[in-house]
Amino acid sequence: MDREQGGYLRKIIEDKVMEKLDLSKEVEDEQVYHLIDYVINQLSREQYISVSDRVELRSAVFNSMRGLDVLTPLLKDESITEIMINGHNNIFVEKNGSLHKVALAFESKEKYHNVIQQVVAGCNRIVNEASPIVDARLLDGSRVNVVLSPISLDGSTMTIRKFPKEAFTMDKLIQIGSLDRETSELLKLLVRSGYNIFVSGGTGSGKTTFLNALSDFIPKSERIITIEDSAELQIKGVENLVRMEVRNANVEGKNAITMQDLIKSSLRMRPNRIIVGEVRGGEALDMLQGLNTGHDGSICTGHANSARDMLIRLEVMVLMAVDMPVYALRGQIASALEIIVHLGRLRDNSRRVMEIVEVLNVEQGEIKCNTLFKFQEKHKDIKDIEEGEAKAMELRHEQSKMTNADMRRKYNPDKDDVTHIRVQGQLVPKHQLQQVNKLMQAGYYNKFLCLMDEIRIKNSMERPV
Repeated sequence: MDREQGGYLRKIIEDKVMEKLDLSKEVEDEQVYHLIDYVINQLSREQYISVSDRVELRSAVFNSMRGLDVLTPLLKDESITEIMINGHNNIFVEKNGSLHKVALAFESKEKYHNVIQQVVAGCNRIVNEASPIVDARLLDGSRVNVVLSPISLDGSTMTIRKFPKEAFTMDKLIQIGSLDRETSELLKLLVRSGYNIFVSGGTGSGKTTFLNALSDFIPKSERIITIEDSAELQIKGVENLVRMEVRNANVEGKNAITMQDLIKSSLRMRPNRIIVGEVRGGEALDMLQGLNTGHDGSICTGHANSARDMLIRLEVMVLMAVDMPVYALRGQIASALEIIVHLGRLRDNSRRVMEIVEVLNVEQGEIKCNTLFKFQEKHKDIKDIEEGEAKAMELRHEQSKMTNADMRRKYNPDKDDVTHIRVQGQLVPKHQLQQVNKLMQAGYYNKFLCLMDEIRIKNSMERPV
């Protein structure tokens, strides 16, 4: 059954089921399935429908009526971490760290917009032409962002960030290599000792997942207040837990509850710790004041490229809300924050704890930091490091006037007669590769740099004029 025929049959079945449903009372899912089966059986008497097509139609009609249409099977697939809908007929997913286009589409723009409204209404949000951008969430906690057309030029866009059904624990993060046991034990000690911790990282680096795992170390007897733009945290085992979420303005542009309002209110709720899901604007000032007024052990997250960049971003965010001397602001930051944990996403799509930095004090107008842990990527083989690309080979050919055969013999690592391998921009003779490799693996970086300087000088002397 092709896509067009399937869409036609699905529309007929859905209309007949809607005619038979008694909407004056609550309808259970089993009743809907029963009616769908009945209509499909009646329709199969008029035209042949194979068993596989019946199963597909049954699922598609039910998902259209009671679920999120074509998104339902994607949401059930645990290997999919992100769903991106660029218009009603253009759907992509992130699976195992790679993006793929799927052969699914909504039957019309109207159906797609109905699904968007269903998702947004489920968390008491509004999205329309007056307010075309909204952050929402699904019932399972998945994060949703919607941008309607014509702001999104090629059709309304919806992006769904899925979270695993079972929250990641610190043991699980150790198992997948995000950090080691020693680092985990340090973080456990810091959390239980009441250090104020800021988790930074880029988009998709796993900040929320890591914060959930970090919260397992919080003593269960404490009172915790979480503040989020869109509720995503999954803190387990804490009975005295208060969860608060930002509220957008209504259609009149009034009655909004901002992150700043929630942080101010939380200070009067007798918290032991305050957890802020993400700091991205002027609420940074209220967060710093909260951390400086006795709420030790609080945890926050924010976007940044490094731990040092996070401190700079905090300065900028505070200055968005109030004009104050930079020296005084840096003093507030250094006093409020004690530890910054920076996360990153590597080229192989793995997520790692890149560094843990201790925030010290302000000296000569600058915030001083001390790096406690830092992740350094190691290469498996010296041959994996910067092997010459075709464009670089052409440039070297221009400079040295060598023939193509000479170029292949000197630079192609797949040939038996290879004489050099490119390492950190330098051509290393084959007989010295073992020595270079040993120095790198052993961590003798000073000796490694000295050797590379000798090779660089030698190469420059041998380069043809």
